[in-house]
Amino acid sequence: MATRRVPLILLACGSFNPITNQHLRLFELARDHMHCTGQYQVVGGIISPVSDGYGKQGLVLAKHRIAMAKLALQSSSWVTVDEWESQQPDWTETVVTLRHHYGRILKEYEQSTGMYNDCSGKPLPSQAPLPSSNSCVELISSTPLRSLACGRTTTHNIFLVQEWVRNETSATEVRRALRRGLSVKYLIPDSVIEYIHQHNLYTDDSERTNKGKALRPLTKRTHPPVKSLDD
Repeated sequence: MATRRVPLILLACGSFNPITNQHLRLFELARDHMHCTGQYQVVGGIISPVSDGYGKQGLVLAKHRIAMAKLALQSSSWVTVDEWESQQPDWTETVVTLRHHYGRILKEYEQSTGMYNDCSGKPLPSQAPLPSSNSCVELISSTPLRSLACGRTTTHNIFLVQEWVRNETSATEVRRALRRGLSVKYLIPDSVIEYIHQHNLYTDDSERTNKGKALRPLTKRTHPPVKSLDD
């Protein structure tokens, strides 16, 4: 009897400044790996660009990074761009973004099937108590590290995927090449290159954006941290 696979949606948070072919390649690698485990079925992927509040030097406006990501994904049938994180007035912790998407997807699932879904992927009757979004997110993002710190091994929750074709393309190098007037063809999609030229992005002036400013994650640490399930 075939084992029921757990449906899985891949989420990537980051600057995507600009989005590169390697960003897109990571989704393909992750999907192949998760399918090869025999336990999961990847049903979708989400790219979530960071908000302008991140404060990284050279970070162009979110509206441009969103537009470039959408152009880059025109050929993808399963990865989409989500604007929620980019629209937040302040930088958002990854765990908060995970909780947002878990809650949204769970609500859509409930509305379409009349059933809830627990963290293991097993269907539950609609009258069963609904698990909080924090539960699944904590299992994904925090439990492995916390358990390891406590001496328990949960490394099965962490997957290290090796790229079999070495590609070290970075958005930083792409921006540097663009400022120098060098070609970035085959490093980023042609549609993204065209968009960059049309909007005159990644110039010497744009690279000075946020120069000397501390990254928001470093300054936000002085505020109360996001509560975990252990609190």
